[in-house]
Amino acid sequence: MAKLLRRNVCFVTGTRAEYGLMARTLEAIETHPSLKLQVIATGMHLDRSRGSTVDQIRYPKEGVSAIVPWPPVKDAAGTAVATGQAMARLAEQYKRLRTDVALVVGDRVEAFAAAGAANVSGLCVAHVHGGDRALGLVDDSLRHAVTKLSHLHFPATAESARRLIRLGEDPWRVHRVGSPGLDGITRDAAAKTDVAAVSGTSGPFLLVSLHPASDDPTVEAVRANTVLRAVQGSAFASAVVVYPNNDPGSAGIVKHYRRVARSHPVGGSSNGPSIRFHPNLSRALWLGLVRDAVALVGNSSSGIIEAASFGTPVVDIGPRQQGRERGKNVAHCGYETGEILALLRTIWHRGNPIRFPRRNIYGDGKAANKIAARLADATLDDRLIRKLIAY
Repeated sequence: MAKLLRRNVCFVTGTRAEYGLMARTLEAIETHPSLKLQVIATGMHLDRSRGSTVDQIRYPKEGVSAIVPWPPVKDAAGTAVATGQAMARLAEQYKRLRTDVALVVGDRVEAFAAAGAANVSGLCVAHVHGGDRALGLVDDSLRHAVTKLSHLHFPATAESARRLIRLGEDPWRVHRVGSPGLDGITRDAAAKTDVAAVSGTSGPFLLVSLHPASDDPTVEAVRANTVLRAVQGSAFASAVVVYPNNDPGSAGIVKHYRRVARSHPVGGSSNGPSIRFHPNLSRALWLGLVRDAVALVGNSSSGIIEAASFGTPVVDIGPRQQGRERGKNVAHCGYETGEILALLRTIWHRGNPIRFPRRNIYGDGKAANKIAARLADATLDDRLIRKLIAY
């Protein structure tokens, strides 16, 4: 009997966070009898200053299929050069791996490079989290550019699905599955004892995750200072600060964090709470921190998507997540210490921190099997690959 040929699905990943939210989906692909999982690592995974997270990739079990270099960049022009170089190398790897479907998520430049290389190579492109809105740096433009390069769409919400169709995508290409980042979220979160070891406390603490909203490191250093001043002026005794991603401008945030870490004792002082800085954390520890924190402060997409599943209050700062759908657990403010402090006081509620019902507009935590099933049964023919705008 002839051996059944499996369809090669290649996931291209550029960050720890992106890989983590797709982990359950990658597991579903790897265990599907009609699919073979490939993973190409690039971007922030290769950055030693962020912990070289390529070593944390668990799927496929035999290891990553390829590594595509992505040199550190200092500005937008450098990002453009790195994106073009990566696009050429990704096309070469698709050919070597005999990839059938390129799977990408979100709005980062790595996903754009992966989708562009696959589309021009004549491969099927499947896009997760298309149709969302988020200002970011160039996030909104890149997300919708990836949409036009893609053939299968896996949006998280009904509004995102409608937006894809309004962008001219055929309705039969659009499959609302929810956010893969919610799959197994409560089971995957680290135990409270492990979280306490990272946070340094079994009591209440703040979690801070701030990414750049501009490519100017000087501006971003000032913004990081504003956020930390609010944290230091709050009633909280402890805070955990996680380093930003590697977008242009992030060097300013990191530089400020390192300066504060040198001068601010981990054990705390009369001038403010104990602050622990972490360049990188596993997905399990991150989820545990989001679950156990009194509040998540900053502008991480986890505050918009995952935090609602734990009922964790979120202080969303600045324009990075502007346009995203959000639950009632998210409050927004600008880069003003007073505004941030006012929201933190409300959340602290005189020592009885508020929580929210565990309701999440981004799905039911069952995205992985839906995505794997559709990738397996899609017919990779001219009707799918040769797109014509639907209006």
